[in-house]
Amino acid sequence: MKILKNKIQKITPNLWFNNQAEEAAKFYTTIFKNSQIGRITRYSNERPGIQEGSVMTVGFQLEGQEFVALNGGPRYKFTEAISFIVHCETQEELDYYWDKLSEGGDEKAQVCGWLKDQYGVSWQIVPANLSEMITDPDPEKSGRVMEALLQMEKKIDINRLNQAYEG
Repeated sequence: MKILKNKIQKITPNLWFNNQAEEAAKFYTTIFKNSQIGRITRYSNERPGIQEGSVMTVGFQLEGQEFVALNGGPRYKFTEAISFIVHCETQEELDYYWDKLSEGGDEKAQVCGWLKDQYGVSWQIVPANLSEMITDPDPEKSGRVMEALLQMEKKIDINRLNQAYEG
């Protein structure tokens, strides 16, 4: 049995890009702290639409979470069926991630804390305590929060959610 030097993360998201894997990985690692680019692999021979030596995969970490970005060509596109949730402690933090990730993205896809970045990847930028508030055992509290949340056309306002929660 071969012993690995580094423990491998059990589940690693793999993101399929047309040809922007390295560009996207660099973009994401500039936004999130505790992030870095890892191993880059290259295509060893030419394929239709893919040049030999071009980037095939980029391993990268965001806040310690491992990701792989693959340049697989235009066959597949991202959809909202998969999104990444960013839990934020403050409005300042929420604003930061919203502004950075939405830059160059699809403004029509911005609704109720969701956005699509410039690569078509969907993100949910939410308060860290949102799940607790909308699952509160008091149906009046959770109902007010859900109603307030659904009225937020784009970015979430933490103060409005807290006010709704408190009544």
